[in-house]
Amino acid sequence: MSTHVGPVDVDALRARLDRATAAASVAGVDALLISPGSDLRYLLGAGGSSFERLTCLVLPVGASPVLVVPKLEQPGYAAIPTGDLGVEVATWVDGEDPYALVKQALKGSRTAVSDMMPALHTLRLRDVVGADQVLAGPILRELRMRKDAAEVAALRKAGAAIDRVHARMAEWLRPGRTEAEVGSDIAAAIVAEGHTAADFVIVGSGPNGASPHHDVSDRVIEAGDVVVVDIGGPVAEGYNSDSTRTYVLGEPRDADVWETYAVLQAAQRAAVEAVRPGVTCEAVDAAAREVIADAGFGDFFVHRTGHGIGLDVHEEPYIVAGNDLPLEPGMAFSVEPGIYLPGRWGARIEDIVVTTADGVESVNNQPHELVVLPA
Repeated sequence: MSTHVGPVDVDALRARLDRATAAASVAGVDALLISPGSDLRYLLGAGGSSFERLTCLVLPVGASPVLVVPKLEQPGYAAIPTGDLGVEVATWVDGEDPYALVKQALKGSRTAVSDMMPALHTLRLRDVVGADQVLAGPILRELRMRKDAAEVAALRKAGAAIDRVHARMAEWLRPGRTEAEVGSDIAAAIVAEGHTAADFVIVGSGPNGASPHHDVSDRVIEAGDVVVVDIGGPVAEGYNSDSTRTYVLGEPRDADVWETYAVLQAAQRAAVEAVRPGVTCEAVDAAAREVIADAGFGDFFVHRTGHGIGLDVHEEPYIVAGNDLPLEPGMAFSVEPGIYLPGRWGARIEDIVVTTADGVESVNNQPHELVVLPA
């Protein structure tokens, strides 16, 4: 088992635990019950994975935190400075009841459970602890949305690493190769350039580029194809990259590519320029959408303008119509408008940006122009 223990700042983790407990109190719950995953990594510096055996961080209001963990998996959490953090470790072995250990750590029965906790554990905790459960996500997202300096530094590191991969695209993307072959090379480069894994690789060539969440296929890339490449993964600190650039192999097959791409480039620039504290998420979405709609392509921009990013590739805040959340310093998210012409081709430009005290910082710095590669 790997718990993905990265660099740990004890003071930062202790502050996060304190803020999480305070937020739980404000939300009117008696405890947060956090299963392995990004919430656990945020609070303890180690994420781990959920199995049939329960691992759970209990954050009770008015009492000390307890990490309930199977004894056989305890070594995977050994790097966590539990003593310095004031976290008690309660181990259990097969045949013992870990849910009873959770109950012993509580001072009440109203709990908030991790959004992604398996039903296997959620329902058992409901039986043992009490039926009064809510989701922990709405409580913790208020903390996780606002990145601190170390988190922003990790996002910069991830952004620079994925930029280096895009800068090498001519090594792999050429006519006669399949999307899957190109994707395999890109995945290897994502790791070689500083990520711990390639979390996703989209290579959408020609008509496949008109499908925003196309993966890779056995389609052979041809001269004149427009190709959407959307790639990312985590760095050692656990924070993710996510960047899209659009390429063309020689002269584009379709005569409208250059003019249409110019609209997309203007839309992405307008959305980034709109980012500053106090501006709402939906206003950033509207800045991109208005440019595209005014040019007659509104029906071909079929997704939100962006999503938050951090320990998860997709997290709060979401840059979408109807989200009136005002931006604050430290909020990090993608800006990725796209234009998708079914059966023909598509294009997307994506940067990760961070709201600063007086504006915006992009952690991706590859050119936004349509990149022409040899055919």
